[in-house]
Amino acid sequence: MTSPALHGSLAAIAALPEPDLKTIFTTEPDRMSALVLSQGPLRFDWSKTHLTADLIDAFLNLAQEQGFAAQRDALFAGEAVNNTEGRAAEHPAERGEGNAESVARAKALHERMRALIDAIEAGALGEIRHILHIGIGGSALGPDLIIDALDGDGIRYDVAIVSNVDGTALERAMDSFDPAYTLIAVASKTFTTTETMLNAASAINWMVEAGVEDPYGRVIALTASPERAIEWGVDETRILPFAESVGGRYSLWSSIGFPAALSLGWDAFESLLEGAAAMDRHFRLSDPRENAPLIAAFADQYYTRIMGCQTRALFAYDERLKLLPSYLQQLEMESNGKSVTRDGVPVEGSTAPITWGGVGTDAQHAVFQLLHQGTIITPVEFIASIESGHTLDPAHHRALLVNCFAQGAALMRGKENADDPARAYPGGRPSTTILMEDVTPHALGALIAFYEHRTFANAVLMGINPFDQFGVELGKEIAKSIEADGPSGFDPSTMALIDLALGAE
Repeated sequence: MTSPALHGSLAAIAALPEPDLKTIFTTEPDRMSALVLSQGPLRFDWSKTHLTADLIDAFLNLAQEQGFAAQRDALFAGEAVNNTEGRAAEHPAERGEGNAESVARAKALHERMRALIDAIEAGALGEIRHILHIGIGGSALGPDLIIDALDGDGIRYDVAIVSNVDGTALERAMDSFDPAYTLIAVASKTFTTTETMLNAASAINWMVEAGVEDPYGRVIALTASPERAIEWGVDETRILPFAESVGGRYSLWSSIGFPAALSLGWDAFESLLEGAAAMDRHFRLSDPRENAPLIAAFADQYYTRIMGCQTRALFAYDERLKLLPSYLQQLEMESNGKSVTRDGVPVEGSTAPITWGGVGTDAQHAVFQLLHQGTIITPVEFIASIESGHTLDPAHHRALLVNCFAQGAALMRGKENADDPARAYPGGRPSTTILMEDVTPHALGALIAFYEHRTFANAVLMGINPFDQFGVELGKEIAKSIEADGPSGFDPSTMALIDLALGAE
């Protein structure tokens, strides 16, 4: 597919000369003051990217051309920014930032969730030792990230997050839990998600077979469709609703965060919300030249739409953030993996790159060969924490941070070797570093909200709607038709696979 020609401010950006990263600190001695920004517990460093003062000026023109300020205001005002589905995107309201009526509704629902948590802790549902959380996509990735990142702060229950419809995943979780002491959280916005409801039914059967009295009485439903949860068998007192205007991949701040709030404690969950709210205010109120999500989006746009980079790599130099790349894969690629604008016409240039990544020094011994010496240029993002998450010898954390910082320096600097080209490093390869003070609930909330707003800023700059996700529907529709009507009318390859694995219908 050939991309349309670039026009307007985007064409002006493409016409600017490409900076030389190897010499950029010499030619721009004020880069550190211009491209390093601290916001709360986070420090953002874009100085090893290709962004320059001229490029930022040009991107600011693009932002103005695309109506960035007005669209950002519309997001926080609760207007229908999701134009294809005719609804708002009100995840900021879950943090207390947005339309006043929506904020009040979110606060009331949070109070309902806290009251239920208090009742559970008081023994209203009997003794609880385990939480089995069943969801998929945003209904699982968010809680999984939060709990895994923060469980060192004193998690109070065994928690298993199950998303895959492969029964192996659910069976392994159930094998490690005693059904008599297990609470099941079923998370589905519509309460019709095929994979989630099949897993939930199997979990109920597990409890029935174990002789648990009233297994539905041990289920908490997390949904925007409470009437369907009631039809399924959950009592209204154990349903935690959230607003229809909160999208799945933006929902961890709502009742979808229930397993995190229960297992980590309400104070931790509230601190997570406060950290995100601080980033909301920064994104909404700060000057464009000092707006972290917007500046990050400028770099993203330069690499995808101007340099043609098809991937973006993220490496967490902290074991507590090992699930962050998976979380961002959905957030970024489901939001901005589009090919048409809000008006339904082809987008100029590329849209979202493929997001991928890994953890710290593990990744260095697996994929960094390509990053340093391969022919594909990949912008890299490093995330690290000044404070460690363990009590072992500080040498562990020092080695981790030294490796993180060294990789960014090596990507940019490179190393010549005229005698042996196999040992030469071309350099000039971009990276960003995000340095956290520590992986606390407040800092993690700010970090996740930063990525949400960065994703939105990218969408505005491309003129697309980041809040629908029709691309995931076709395969699901075909799967349902095969289950309902049997295989017919498919290509020979698909028919052969169905026949071999499932048997001829």
